[in-house]
Formats: sequence, structure tokens, C-alpha cells
Amino acid sequence: MKEYGYVKVGACVPKLKVADVSYNVEEIISLMKKAEIEEVAILVFPELSITGYTCGDLFFQEQLLKSSKEGVQKILQETKELELISIIGVPIGIHNQLFNCSVVVQKGKILGIVPKTYIPNYNEFYEKRWFATSLDLLKTEVTYCDQVVPIGTDLLFKDVQEENINFGIEICEDLWSIVPPSNSLALNGANLIFNLSSSNELIGKYEYRKNLVKSQSSKLICGYVYTSSGVLESTCDVVFSGHAMIAENGAILEESKRFQFDSELIIQDIDVQKLNNLRMKDISYMEIRPTTPVREIPVRIRDSKSLHRTYEKNPFVPNDSTQREKRCQEILEIQACGLAKRLQHIGTDKTVIGISGGLDSTLAFLVIVEAYQKLGLDTKNITAITMPGFGTTSRTLENAKKLMQAYQVELKEIPIVEASLLHMKDIDHDPSIHDVTYENVQARERTQILMDIANKIGGIVVGTGDLSELALGWCTYNGDHMSMYSVNTSIPKTLVKYLVRYVADTNLKVKSILYDILDTPISPELLPPSTDGKIEQKTEEKIGPYELHDFFLYHFFRYGADPDKLLMLAKHTFVGVYTEKEILKWLEVFLKRFFTQQFKRNALPDGPKVGTVSLSPRGDLRMPSDASYQEWVKKLS
Repeated sequence: MKEYGYVKVGACVPKLKVADVSYNVEEIISLMKKAEIEEVAILVFPELSITGYTCGDLFFQEQLLKSSKEGVQKILQETKELELISIIGVPIGIHNQLFNCSVVVQKGKILGIVPKTYIPNYNEFYEKRWFATSLDLLKTEVTYCDQVVPIGTDLLFKDVQEENINFGIEICEDLWSIVPPSNSLALNGANLIFNLSSSNELIGKYEYRKNLVKSQSSKLICGYVYTSSGVLESTCDVVFSGHAMIAENGAILEESKRFQFDSELIIQDIDVQKLNNLRMKDISYMEIRPTTPVREIPVRIRDSKSLHRTYEKNPFVPNDSTQREKRCQEILEIQACGLAKRLQHIGTDKTVIGISGGLDSTLAFLVIVEAYQKLGLDTKNITAITMPGFGTTSRTLENAKKLMQAYQVELKEIPIVEASLLHMKDIDHDPSIHDVTYENVQARERTQILMDIANKIGGIVVGTGDLSELALGWCTYNGDHMSMYSVNTSIPKTLVKYLVRYVADTNLKVKSILYDILDTPISPELLPPSTDGKIEQKTEEKIGPYELHDFFLYHFFRYGADPDKLLMLAKHTFVGVYTEKEILKWLEVFLKRFFTQQFKRNALPDGPKVGTVSLSPRGDLRMPSDASYQEWVKKLS
């Protein structure tokens, strides 16, 4: 999976006995072997895991330090066939000082030693009694376990196969300091940070610690792997919980259960390729130059054959229902405030919208209503126009009318069949030929009506097209593609459904109407219905499932995933839903349409940016209309 940028990492909370090095070493070796079977590439143990963190003045005992070194030697001997890299907490005496260190081992060799920099000495912590800071380190190399090993906080471990995979290490309090060592490591290229910790449990500390890890991974745009000592540390004055976390760019991907008496191992895949892409996009990331040089330590980070990580089928939609409701409310607020500001600036209280009885126009209408409520405007100043054409069904027409009546807006019904037929006659087009001209004549006729009425009443046309349609170019140029303000411009189709459902569930007077709209097949209704009056033209049969296209769009645009990776991720995520052949087919459609339809996006009207993915040419996507898709599509053949 390294070819796609994934590194499988693990964090352990081992069972231990305080000061019983032999027992602890056996447990560490056992967990290393277990992680090896799981194809873990890099594994981290808690701070001073070989002895236990709470040894106190026993750290001054030569026997404990001697046993620690012998323990490391045993680990090297018994794991010399293992490919994974392990990071173990060990006390090491160097040049008349004792250091709290992380020892990085692989295949019987010590790759490097990183000492702790910030030594806590307040409240329940008393580490300065035993340990020196890395700032007092006098050497850059030490001989340990009969090996000459680089030592220091400036060690950057760099993969010899994939030069863009690098990791660094910090220990516990280092993260809590004002300027953590990981800041410098990240600026020097580390995209994975491992933290060996021993953080005791206090009321409220769990959330604080978790937010700290999330924040650091977000600030550094990195993977952050954290593990802390478990409940079997000494309970003289404090209790430990065994808290392990794997974070990526502000999100916790995996987390251990706390207060467990058995060893725990959590595993997750970090997408380093995605992190590197985000760093490149964030142009301010490297505006702070690294002030501390690093020594690059070449390492061989193992590959894995399988992906442990899972992905949401609908990445634009929060999976948690409570979070989803909050997100929906926030999105509607953003949309409505954008429109309200535009109305206030223009000095008009009149809006015009075309209502089809479909999802997009329904959401846009609900946003207009919300904007009017914010400004204290009368909804009678909303002019909603339904324009039945050749493909309009009674179901969508009636739903459109019912929705308008429920909100007491001005409703106009202007059929476009006669005008469309006249126009086809003018341009010498046979109306029995149901081609793109046949369809676009209707779309542009509707837009003309909306624009002219807006001129007549001194209002603005509010656009209804969504992000997914813009990505695919599934709109008629200078037809439904155009408006005076487009409120759905950064709302993907999969999210549109949840927003409409959210309003339905919070507004009983329109709930049944909105739910019927939600159950209606997605269609532009430009082709005649079936003989029994049902929708014949179904968008997803023509261009593919929107859930696939939104999945492609999210990973392609947000993280720069290449076609191979998009295919792999979709196969992994939609297993049992779509075949590889189907995914491949629609991925090619997505790529070709995304490139060829840029000319439409370059002429987009204003609209509010809502999420991290936006295709506005004035904000997030500056792309030529003439770019070729060949380099992307040929990777799929």
C-alpha cells in the first residue's frame, strides 16, 4: 500500500510490572510479533515502557539501568527477523547524566535514540530529580548494546524506498510545551510523528489530551501516533489509563479503550500521500523556515498488502447523526447568510426561482426562505415559477406547487412546451429528435423566463445547481448553469439529500412534501415520461451514481488522489455495491467530464463556499478549459 502513500502504524499499551524489566521485555516482544503479523510498519510503545514510568528513585539503581540495556539486547536478538520498526521507551545513562529516551529498533539493529527535551517538574511530576533534558546532551553518537548509534532530537527517519515518507519522535511533555520538537521535525519533512507518553488520568484530562493530539496533527498536517502508560503503573499517588491514539490532520482515526488490564494494540493506515498534497496546497506551511537542521537516518519502512483503514461512502456527509444535524444547520446558515447579504447589498427584497419539484431547486428555495426570515422579509416577495415542459410529470409538478403554497410565496405556472416548439421551428430542429438540442432548448427557455421576470420585478434569479453537477458539467451552458446568485454551488448531491431531510424533520408542515421529493428519482425531466406518466429520464443511469462521483470528487480534488488510488479506494469502500467494472466505467466518465466541462465552471455566478471542496474559479479551482484528461484516463487502461 506504500505505492498509494499508506503507512500502517501501531500504538501499544503493554501490560507491565514496575521495575520488572524481564517481564516487560517479554510483553514488548510479544506485541512486536503480533504487530508484525498484522503488517504494521512502525510501532510505538509508551514512555519508559521497558522499566515502567513510575520507578522513582529506582532509576538511580545501576541494576535497573543494567537490566534495561540487557532487555533492549534481548529485544534486538529475538526480533531480528521482524521487518517492523519499533520505538521503545528506555532510561539510558550517558556522560554522567540519565536521559529518558526512545530507542528505535529494526531487525536486530538500533536505528537511533531520541531523548526527551522538556522534563516536567510540577504538581505530581518530579522528573528532573532523575532525568536530564536533551538540551544538556553532549554527544551526537553513543555506543549502546555494542552498537554505535546516532542520538538527538534532530533525527529524521527517512524511508529509502519512498523519499516522501519520513518520521520523527517526541516524548510526552514535549508535545505539551509551547514549541514542541515535532514543529521543527515537520518543517524538515516529517509527516509522521510518534509520541511515547506517560500521562496520568485526571478529570477532564482525557478530552484535553485528545484535543492536543488532534490539534498538533492538524497544525503540522501530519500523522500523529500517541501512546501512554497503562493502569499497571504504580498507583502511589496517580492512576494511568493507557490512552493510545492515531490521528491524521486533525481527525482521530483510531483510539484505544482506557483503563484496561490487558495489553492493547491499535492499528491504522496513515495516508502520507494525502498529507504531502495538503502541505503543498497550504502555501503558508513553509513560510516559517526550519531553524534546526536534522540528520537524516535512512530506514526501510515495510510495505503492507492490505488496507486496514475504512472510508465513508459519503465523505461529504458526517456519519454521526448528531454531528450531521449540527452540520446541516450550519450549512443552511452559511447559504442563507450569503444570499441575505447579497439581497441587502443590492437593496431588493425580491427573488425569483425556478421550482421543478426536484432536490436542488427545493433546497435552494428553502435557503431563500431562511434568508428572508433572517432579514425579516415577507415570503410573498419570493416569486417561484414552475415551468412544465415535455418531460414534466404530475408528481414533480404537484410537489412544486404544494411546497410553494405551504410557504405562501407567489407561485407562477408558465408552461414552456409551446415556446420550445416555436423555437425549434425557428432553428429548424425536428422535435421528434430527442437530442441535446431538444433538451437544452427547454433549459434555456426556462432561464430566459426567470431572468426576464427578475428584470420585470426588480429582483434576482437564485440558482439551484449543485457541486456535483458542476464537477460533471451536468448543466446547460447559459441555461440552468446561469443565475444571479447560486446558493447550492458548493453542496454535493449526496449532501443535498440530507439537508432537505433535515428541514423535513424539523418542519412538520412540509415534512410529507419534502419526503416525497426525496423519494423522487433524480432527473432533469427534459425527455417525455413513460406511457404511465412516470419519469423516464434518470440522471444516474446516464452519468453514473452520484455517490460514486461525490466519492471521486472528494478524494480527487481534496487530496489530489491519482486515478489508480481512486479506483483502489472505491473498490475498497464500495465492495459488494459496485463491481470493479462499474467503478472503472464511472471513474472514466468522471475524469473526462471533469476536464471537458471546465468552461462552464469558469463562468460561474457568485455563490457561497460551504465546505473544503469548492470549484469556484475565483476561489478554489483555477484550471484551463483546454486541459487534457489523457494522462489521467490512460492510467485506468
